[in-house]
Order: sequence, then C-alpha cells, then structure tokens
Amino acid sequence: MPTGFPPHDTRYPLVFPDGTAHRGSVFLKAAIDHPRWEIGEYSYASAHEPPEDWAARLAPYLHAASEERLILGRFCQIADGATFITASANHRSDGISTYPFAIFSGFGENRPSLPAPGPERFPDTVIGHDVWIGQGARILPGARLGSGAIVGAGAVVRGEVPDYAIVAGNPAQIVRMRFQPEEIATLLDLAWWDWPVDHIMAHEAEICGGDVAALAAVRP
Repeated sequence: MPTGFPPHDTRYPLVFPDGTAHRGSVFLKAAIDHPRWEIGEYSYASAHEPPEDWAARLAPYLHAASEERLILGRFCQIADGATFITASANHRSDGISTYPFAIFSGFGENRPSLPAPGPERFPDTVIGHDVWIGQGARILPGARLGSGAIVGAGAVVRGEVPDYAIVAGNPAQIVRMRFQPEEIATLLDLAWWDWPVDHIMAHEAEICGGDVAALAAVRP
C-alpha cells in the first residue's frame, strides 16, 4: 500500500525522487485564498508555467467583489490551460449594445450598462467531486458538473453535466456515460471522496478499478 499521502494543506504535493517539489502542481485549497472560491480537499491544478496567483489564472473574472462563487469538490483534477469563465465576465445582452460603459466611467449603482445583480445574472459555477477537467477546457458561467465527470481537452462546457458523464467538443456534448444508472447511484451513495484518506489509500485498487461491487465491499 502506498504511504505518505500528502496532507490536504500541502501546497506542492508532487515530489520528485530527488526530493524537490514540482511547483507546477498544487493542492488548490493550500494555494488559493479567495472569498469567492470554495475548494474541496485534495483537488489540484497543474500548469506548464506555474502562476503566482492560481485563482487569477484559473478564474480570471472572479473578483473578491463578485456576486457569484466557484465551488469545487474534493479530489478534482484540473489540467494546464483550463479556465473557468465565471459570471462576472458577462456583459448585458438583453439590450441594443453589449458595451460595458460603466466599467470605464465609475461603476456606481444601477448603471444601465451593467447586468442586474442577482442569482439569475450571476449564477455560481459548481464542480462536483472527482471531476477531471482536460487541458484547455473552458467552463462557462453557471455550469454545473456532476461528480465523476470527465471534460475533454478543449471542450467548452455550459449548463448541466450529469454525474459520471464524459463530455467533449464545442459546445460540449455527452460522449458516453462511464457507468450504468444503477452503478452511478451506488457510487454517489458510496461517496468514496468522503472516506478517511488512509482508508482511501488502502483501497486505491478498488477506487481506481471498474468494479462498483468491489468498491462497495470495502466501504468503511
């Protein structure tokens, strides 16, 4: 059994055999301190050119004063170049011009060129547990990705992605489901991502295998 799995508050969890840390991969909960991010333990991101500010690299339009949140579950994996385009990036699109006059002349209150505040205009982006987001993918405002989903490289994702679906393309479409409906229900009930990490490591084979019954048999 592998030992020494890094604590969830480790910034650089990937260590090379010579003992040096790979600075291009971070546990996001340790690397991001931002009021509009909610980050699950052990979720990580990688970048070929690691930034100083991981929050700005991954979600460049999500500001401290934004109304929306970016909610990320546990054990997610985010590849280089993936970007969350959150709702604060939006312009008004229900009138004649989409030009954001207010941002260049003092925001003020009730500026007609700004989207009206509220959850309909500024929806949260919600990512489930154990979601793999491929290189260069774009996650659009208000997207909701179910647990166990896989997002193909370069995909542009909007709306709802079911649990354990594989999506790809622009706009992203379901390529296939990873498991049968009854197996998905079992997996969501098992919620292995909430198990103690020592138990997770002890049953790495069952978690990474394709036998749902075998995983259910080692539930703590």
